[in-house]
Amino acid sequence: MAAGSAGALARAALDGGGAADKIRLIPQDFFAELCEQIIQHLNHKIPGVNTAELCRRIQTSGIDINIGDLAKVANTLSFLFSTAARNNLSTEELIATLGSGISTLPKHALQVIRHVWNEQGKAIAVSEDARNTATVGQFVDMKWKLGVAMSSDTCRSLKYPYVTVTLTVADPSGQITDKSFEMTIPQFKNFFRQFKEMASVLETV
Repeated sequence: MAAGSAGALARAALDGGGAADKIRLIPQDFFAELCEQIIQHLNHKIPGVNTAELCRRIQTSGIDINIGDLAKVANTLSFLFSTAARNNLSTEELIATLGSGISTLPKHALQVIRHVWNEQGKAIAVSEDARNTATVGQFVDMKWKLGVAMSSDTCRSLKYPYVTVTLTVADPSGQITDKSFEMTIPQFKNFFRQFKEMASVLETV
């Protein structure tokens, strides 16, 4: 794909999705952190971009942005960087492309993108094999806690113990999300037994 075609795709992503308008809301330091996380994800150094945590910090600083908008910005930037890498765009070509769209980016965003692309852009791994295998989520972390139910609409005997499990996963686009669920003690024992079975199988590999 020629640089011009790559530039058209990048501009369409920014203009059509409204990402440029959302980027204007994000302070430079948070935008730089977001870009760094995206580059690290594309280089397979981290499993994904923690937009939920970053969004919370941005909101705490007084900026009115929701996680859906921040995720849209992250997906657009990820597409932008991967498209630029696949087409070997130079820093000047990339910046020229971003400065010529219908919704041009603010100066602070262009400065961050220029710096990040100069420093790490050329290292992005864009092999077809890597892209083709990134079709399932990736495990990041798991937390659990034991609780006791104090009220229930369906359970006759209250004060029964249960286990809450929170799985942190990165989806194929790199967005990190938490998935929580509860299990009764028998369900948890079965869950644990299956993990032991997996561990024993792995020992034979």
